[in-house]
Formats: sequence, structure tokens, C-alpha cells
Amino acid sequence: MEATGDRGVTLQADLRARSIKSAKRATTLARTAVYGGTGLYAVTFAAAAVLHYLVFQSPHVDLGTMTQAVWSTAHGDFLQVTTMSGRNTIRLGIHVDPFLALVVPLWWLWSSPLMFGVVQALAVSTGALPVYWLARKHMHTERAGVQFAFAYLLLPATQFSAFTIASGFHSVSIAVPLILFAIWFLDEDRLALFAVFALLAASTKEEIPIAVGCLGIWYAARKGKRVVGAVIFGLGLTLSLINILVVIPHFSPSGISPFVGRYEQVGGTPGGIAHKAVTDPMAFVHAIATPHKLVYVLLLLGPLLALWLLEPLLFLGAVPDLAINLLSSKPEQTTIPYDSTAGIVPFAIAATIFGAARLKRNSDRVSLYVLAGAACLAIYSPIYMARSDLSAWGSPARSAKGHAVELVPSGAAVSASNQLGGHLSARRYSFVFPTVGRATWVVLDRADPTYVDTAGYLRAVHEIASSPSWKLQYSSHGVVVLRRRGASR
Repeated sequence: MEATGDRGVTLQADLRARSIKSAKRATTLARTAVYGGTGLYAVTFAAAAVLHYLVFQSPHVDLGTMTQAVWSTAHGDFLQVTTMSGRNTIRLGIHVDPFLALVVPLWWLWSSPLMFGVVQALAVSTGALPVYWLARKHMHTERAGVQFAFAYLLLPATQFSAFTIASGFHSVSIAVPLILFAIWFLDEDRLALFAVFALLAASTKEEIPIAVGCLGIWYAARKGKRVVGAVIFGLGLTLSLINILVVIPHFSPSGISPFVGRYEQVGGTPGGIAHKAVTDPMAFVHAIATPHKLVYVLLLLGPLLALWLLEPLLFLGAVPDLAINLLSSKPEQTTIPYDSTAGIVPFAIAATIFGAARLKRNSDRVSLYVLAGAACLAIYSPIYMARSDLSAWGSPARSAKGHAVELVPSGAAVSASNQLGGHLSARRYSFVFPTVGRATWVVLDRADPTYVDTAGYLRAVHEIASSPSWKLQYSSHGVVVLRRRGASR
């Protein structure tokens, strides 16, 4: 009898050891897949961003603006930029993104606009890690964690945050991983680390503090810690109100946000919007209910299968940016390739994980459905849209553009067409043509596709090229370099 009992104990111990070994093997494989996939993704998107820049497809707006803000800060002029109207001003009158000042040490290490695209790709890619951790924790399987991590990476909105093909770089894109790390640490009750990532995220754009602040509501409801939750929400709301009502008007030359015109249909200013909400609420419905905006929402949230509806308090953080985008009359704000999704993606993916966990169904299958949804739209990607960059590498036009920007002396005030301007913005005065201002050099690409009024742009090019005040320095393949007569080289 004792021998039989001993064999039973031994068998149980052996089964337990095998189970532990199998679990460790699954964890190792999952981590290898997520960390390896994240690294490959980061390298791929960083390389694509670098190539896009080197073939002169990255525009002054926003890459050049960000470059100038960081360059100015590194040279003692805090976040100074040249506006589209040709006025030098502190960037806080446009967007409250002091995060750019934190990038200055990286600029000292790598003083090139290329740095921004690489940093953005690497940063956004790391968001897969807290997604993996959250899904593994709440869905209780390694496979669910892996599948959610890859769903995050494949989402079109994530891809365009990692490589913002339309604007080159925007500081708010870095908020995507920062918010995801903040959610992870808040869920773990590690409040000090949550505060670090929350503050960093809040520094990327004026509305992000209230988005992060909404996590306080979720935390109070989920964890029952109402005081801490109220403090988080109160700080976020206060900081965003200060940003919008005090900081931007103070630093804006006009005394109001330069984007007020985008919201005229719903009242324009914050006060006007509040009044409109009371007197004409249907104006908001008319502003939102358009086919274009419906497609935007479907591309943004469709792959997540509405699972975020099951965790609405966590999704609440996405509402500020959703409202800002959907109420705007500027179509780029409801177009995935721009940076307008950065304040939405982290809350949507995290709420989807918690929503999926609430279903109490097969975790691996539910997460697979989400991955499949993301994979179905993954072709809508900046990598695919930038496929022509490879053929542009060896073109004569690229060589002409490269030679043209090298002719401009470092530090000289310059006016450039949009795509060339991204290479000439690390200086005090960097104008976007047709604004010339005090520029002593003008560098133009007649074929720049980013100008909506092509005829007007070409007229302006002809006028300045034929002006006696300017001397032709170089002309090849539609690229023109002019120097103001009498100006020193």
C-alpha cells in the first residue's frame, strides 16, 4: 500500500513539474514572439520613416516645425517656431506640447530631423508591451496576450502613429505608448510609475491631460479608491483647462487658438461651443454625421469589434480626442494617416482588453477575432502608401533636391516649399513658401504635391524666380534655388 501511495505522489509531482515546465515554455515562447515582433516592427517602421525623409517626402508641417522647436530650445529660445504666416513665436500658442523640450538631449546626440522619425517608430512600437501584459493578466493566457499585442501593432491607427506619413512627426504620437504604460501601472496600483508616464503623456498636447485624467474615474470605479481617482481626474481636468483657456491664448498672437475656425459650425471658441450645446444641440449632430467621419470611426474602431463598449469608463479617455476630431471641419483630423488618433488608440485597445475579459469566454478565441479584425485592415498602412519611396531613391529629382538643400548656408534664413522645408528647419527663421519674410534664400520644388492650390503655387514660384530681387543659384529637374541679391552667402 505504501509503495502504491508513493507512486501516486511521485506521479502527481511529475505531472506538476511537467505543467510548470510547459507553462514556462509557453511564457518564453510568448515573450519571444512579442519582444521579437515588436523589435522587427520598430526597425521596419523606423527604416521606412528614414527612407521617406531621405527621398524628400517628409514635410515642413509638422516635421520641420517640431525640428525647429527643438533646435530653438537647444539654442536658448524655448520652443520658438516660424508660423505659416511668417511670424516667429513660442509654439505654446499653437499646441501645448512642452514634451518637445525633453527631446533636446536626443537632439544633442543626433542633430538631424531623422532622429524624430526613428524615435517615434521605436516609441510607438513599445506600446505592444503593456498591451501584452494587460491581456495576459486579465485574459489569463499567454496566447491572448500575444494576439492582442500583434492586433495593436497591426491596427492602421497604430501604424500611422509609428510612421506618420502625412506629417513626418508629431509629439502627440509619443502619447500612445506613454498612456498604455500609464494604464498598466495604474492597474498594478504602482502609482509613482503611473504618475511619471501620465505626466509625460500630458506634456505631448493640450487635451491629453484630461484624457489621462479620465483614468481616475475608471480607477475609482474599478479599484474603489475614490480619493486617488478624484485627484487624478481633477489634476487632468485642471491642466487641460489651463492649457486651453490660459496658455494657448497667452502665447497666441491673436489671443485665441489658431484652430478656432475649424469649429465655427459648433460655436468656435470654448465659450461658444458651450453656448451652442445649449441653444442648438443639433449643430453637433450635423457636424459629426457625415459619411467621411463614419468611415474614419470604422477604420479606427471597427477592428476592435465594439468590445470597448464593455469597459466604457476606460474608453472614456478616448472621448476628448474623438470629440475634437469629429467636431472639426478640417477633414485631415478625421483621416487615419494623420496624428489625430494618438489620444484614442491607447484607451480603445486597453478598454477592448478589459471588455474581452468581461465576456468570460474562450480568451484565445476572442483575442484571435480582434487580431483578425486588425489584420483585415492592416494593408491600410504607411508602409504600403510609401512603397514608391524605393523607386524614388535613385531618381535624378532626388539628387537635385539633395544638392539644392546643401547650397543653403547653415543658419541662413530660408523659405522653402513644404517637402524641402523639412530638411531646412533647424535654424531661427524657416518659412514655408510662398511666405518669404526675411529669408535670404529660397529653395523650391515645382512638383511639390502638398500644395492644394497648385496653380497659385506655381504662379508664386514664377513670380519670385523672375523677380530682379533674387538671383538664380541652381536649377535642375524642377528644383530651384534663389538667393536674395545683396545678401551675404
